[in-house]
Amino acid sequence: MITEAAAEPVVPVVPAAEAATEAPGREDSAWPWKDAPIQTLVQRIHQLQAERAQGFRRLEEGHRHYLRSSPDYDFARYRSTVHEVTQAFAAASREVLAVEAELAGPRRQPLLASHVRSLQQLEQTRLGTVALLQLMETPEVVEQKDTAQMHQLKMKVIKTMEAISEVLQDLRFDAESAE
Repeated sequence: MITEAAAEPVVPVVPAAEAATEAPGREDSAWPWKDAPIQTLVQRIHQLQAERAQGFRRLEEGHRHYLRSSPDYDFARYRSTVHEVTQAFAAASREVLAVEAELAGPRRQPLLASHVRSLQQLEQTRLGTVALLQLMETPEVVEQKDTAQMHQLKMKVIKTMEAISEVLQDLRFDAESAE
């Protein structure tokens, strides 16, 4: 019996963050997606989104742990988690931007490139909003807590996540039409 996961081609993971920073148009063979089919590029974007989702879960878990570590507050551990997740997000962003450049340039797929660009912008919005929410829940700020603003920010995160899902669906659908 073939599962859905087994039916999809395996997309290799970039071995090092430096590989994702190579410009797609360069002659260097360091960028592993240079000659990959469009469908493989789209699958890689979906993998990067899964990595980002995992990063957001780590941020949330780290923040919960920080808040529960009262009264001493384990800020060093939280800061370390934020740093690690930030590094992972930066690497994912570099790779997403490289895929966007590949789609916009050599592949001549402006629609797909615009989906990837929208995805990147939505992820930036999501990260900024989540960071602000976490800041508002810290002990130093909690006395000035604005419940209405926190609700608005939580709704913004939800709406942004819905928009990300829509863009990912559009990207997958439009990529099928492109090849």
